[in-house]
Amino acid sequence: MRALLWLLTMAALAVGLSLAARYNDGYALLVLPPWRLELSLNLLLLLLVAAFAVCYAILRLISAMVHLPASVRAFREARARKKGEAALREAIQLLIEGRYGHALKRAEDAWNYGHAPGLAALLALRASKALRDEDRQQRWQQRAVEHDGKIHNARLMMEASFAVDARDFGQAKVLLDQLAHESGRHIAALRLSLRMQQGLGNWHEVLHLVKQLEKHRAMTAEQSAPLRMRAHRENLKALEEDGLALEQYLARTAGKDRLDASLADDAAQALIRAHSGTAAARLIEDVLDEYWSSTLAASYAYCGSEDVLGRIAHAEVWLQKHPRDVALLLTLGRLCRQRQLWGKAQSYLEASLAIAPSRAAHIELASLLEYLEKIDEANKHFRAAALI
Repeated sequence: MRALLWLLTMAALAVGLSLAARYNDGYALLVLPPWRLELSLNLLLLLLVAAFAVCYAILRLISAMVHLPASVRAFREARARKKGEAALREAIQLLIEGRYGHALKRAEDAWNYGHAPGLAALLALRASKALRDEDRQQRWQQRAVEHDGKIHNARLMMEASFAVDARDFGQAKVLLDQLAHESGRHIAALRLSLRMQQGLGNWHEVLHLVKQLEKHRAMTAEQSAPLRMRAHRENLKALEEDGLALEQYLARTAGKDRLDASLADDAAQALIRAHSGTAAARLIEDVLDEYWSSTLAASYAYCGSEDVLGRIAHAEVWLQKHPRDVALLLTLGRLCRQRQLWGKAQSYLEASLAIAPSRAAHIELASLLEYLEKIDEANKHFRAAALI
């Protein structure tokens, strides 16, 4: 429609000009002694327009000739930029596909074309690392440093990732600390920091990072639970000779972790070794009141000699809910033996053996019978234990 309107406008203008020229009787007289020239005004106007057009064309031609080197240079730069963009796109795609040799070549092409040299250097660095080409890796790392302006954070992340993969956790910490100081920590940096802190054995920091990743929904509860449990176990191991420090650590531990039966068993064992049996008994009671664990119930018998009657009473309450738990019956037998309740101890141990014979119950009952000078019965249980 626009072209049609212009055509109609030009046609109307041509018709108007032709009509105006038809009724224009004017003329022009040009005198340059001894010559004189007389011509119609219409012809003069046409000649002036033609002269203007010719002069304009000559000037444009001169201008184009003057600017020809710059135009050629701009054309070449545009062509190189276009090729560089294509090479960079292909390098990214090839790197994602895992075709590292081709990716390295296309990244080098993008570098040679001068398009995004920093990013091209990082792509080539990643490809060189995947190819285990140390010479090229060092060369591209140096080139990345030279163009560190816009890719600084990306370079730090990549070098920290390389350091973690190489188990150079000290260097990884330096790089990640620098990244955190300059731009803060994002989720990918937190995950990398988690691996680094695990490598360094900083388990308190591991717990902190796991909590942050859970908060940002970057880690599910199923994924974080094994890491939290390992971190807690490592921290308990570091404190296992200090009963007070163990109690303080467990008091600070989140409820869902503190009530984990497996972790509670390890913590109770550490408390028992540190001669904090009362704290171990209290921990076991807190857990078993909420979640039952036969393994943890078996550890209840080793919490020292303090308040054994109280522990027997607590265990008998559990027995009402778990009357056929072999480990609980064995624990009650051991507790009753500690309190010299020989008859109850024998009853509980025999009940445990009646449900499921175990070597521990046979040995415990045999030791009790031997103490009571029932040698024949004791020997029978010793033999049964040896056969299991």
